[in-house]
Amino acid sequence: MDLSSILFAFALTLFAGLSTGIGSLVAFLSKKFDPRFLAGSLGFSAGVMIYVSLVEIFFKAKDSLTEIHGMRLGYFLTVLAFFGGIAVIAVIDRLVPSYENPHELGTLDNGKKKLLRMGLFSALAITIHNFPEGLATFIGALEDPALGISIAIAIAIHNIPEGMAVSVPIYYSTGSRKKAFILSFLSGLAEPVGAIVGFFILLAFMSETVFGIVFASVAGIMVYISLDELLPTAEKYGKHHIAIYGLIAGMVVMAISLLLLA
Repeated sequence: MDLSSILFAFALTLFAGLSTGIGSLVAFLSKKFDPRFLAGSLGFSAGVMIYVSLVEIFFKAKDSLTEIHGMRLGYFLTVLAFFGGIAVIAVIDRLVPSYENPHELGTLDNGKKKLLRMGLFSALAITIHNFPEGLATFIGALEDPALGISIAIAIAIHNIPEGMAVSVPIYYSTGSRKKAFILSFLSGLAEPVGAIVGFFILLAFMSETVFGIVFASVAGIMVYISLDELLPTAEKYGKHHIAIYGLIAGMVVMAISLLLLA
């Protein structure tokens, strides 16, 4: 394994991770608060997170676990880890101080803390999600550069709308485009960090079982955030159908990206 191969693999991982910054630029499109844009964007982000969690991440986890532990036990571990991820983020949600009922949003001012919490939770889930993705991209590129390029492009496409999931609520809660961009950008840095940590520390310990459990847990976290945070907020700030159209659009975008790069 020569240095050029390592640098190439790392460059691909960096490219994939930093594409979240493209999604974060969506926060700059609106000069003033537009409830319809916010509702559609949050619905879109929810569609992205739900689709990629249930269609891609969950089944990658299942494939990893069933290959090692057999269909019955592997599937059981996948489901257990999925709901374990939901339980973890639910506990975190309860422990985070809230100055208003998170399910009762009124005016924009009363909902700012809720939006900020939602954006930070999205950043947390996406960061956790990006960490093993960075490791997967890096290892794939080391084994086969063509495979690494395909994985990196697929993940980059996924990360653009994921950047929206972080930047839009943070922008509307703080009014700061800079904060929205930085936090979204930083969540993408988890991918090259995952590559570095994976190469120097975790590679010797990483197994299909650990990989599968982490991925299934992340799928649960992302589904919980979508259903508990993104969609209810989208409903409060816009008409029902705007949120649903955004949700479907997010799913369609992710589905097309997966089909094109399958």
